[in-house]
Amino acid sequence: MNAVTVRVPAKVNLQLGVGPIRDDGYHDLVNVFHAVSLFDEVTAEPAERLAVEVRAAPHSRVAVGGVPTGEDNLAARAARLVAARLGVETAVRLSIRKAIPVAGGMAGGSADAAAALVACARLWDDREEPALSRDDLMELGGDLGSDVPFAVLGGTAVGVGRGERLTPALTRGTFHWVFATADGGLSTPAVYGECDRLRLAAGEAAAWPTVSEALMTALATGDAKALGAALSNDLEPAALSLRPSLRRTLDAGRELGAIGALVSGSGPTCAFLAETDEDAAGLADALDSAGVAEQIVRAHGPVPGATVI
Repeated sequence: MNAVTVRVPAKVNLQLGVGPIRDDGYHDLVNVFHAVSLFDEVTAEPAERLAVEVRAAPHSRVAVGGVPTGEDNLAARAARLVAARLGVETAVRLSIRKAIPVAGGMAGGSADAAAALVACARLWDDREEPALSRDDLMELGGDLGSDVPFAVLGGTAVGVGRGERLTPALTRGTFHWVFATADGGLSTPAVYGECDRLRLAAGEAAAWPTVSEALMTALATGDAKALGAALSNDLEPAALSLRPSLRRTLDAGRELGAIGALVSGSGPTCAFLAETDEDAAGLADALDSAGVAEQIVRAHGPVPGATVI
């Protein structure tokens, strides 16, 4: 096989419940993932050695200057994991085309790692019954990061533990989103650290997170208004503390008609839910005119995970 290209979606966290810190330094989470139609593409092709190339996708204004192209790139680490499992040399060029915001709380790096897992597994083992199943690749993804298994799976799913143990969630219909990206990223460890600091300063003990029944019912019935009302993110106060300007973005989206609004993951991207595709188009135009974000993009969900194209 000469080359394999995999398309992989961004995610938005419909619920991100952050519990106590565990002995391994991670927090126990309840993480309701939702894959949306904002895609990166990763192409794997034979090469003399492992190499990574990163570019913005056509018609995308994603800033890729801060994305590593060496061995630290998460997609490169994914390729090495697949090669070790299959017993082959890591001789591959990974060409990454990015439309998912970098360091934007939408798991772009994790998505690229998931795409690299799928692409390299297909490139090096294209038998009718390959040695590595999708479940195997999700397990490998859990070694790379908490968001990687979901990027392989896609759709809508509940993640527990660090977020890597997934159960698909019943979801009816299509939900329409508008995303407002910010200039510059937020460090995920810094946001978690600020969450811990704010809780300590307030004298709040971290509660064990549980899945929102209202959220799951809204998904199962396809009720966009109920879903908007049930969106939640325990990291949002920390993201707003570190980047106060995001509050203006969230307020603007609500005032302009969003039926749900929250910071996506650890931020700084803000996610807005609209009731219909037409409403999303109007909201996107209004937010763009308001000048409260670096870029405004529309998407819908749920969509499949990493897919060979």
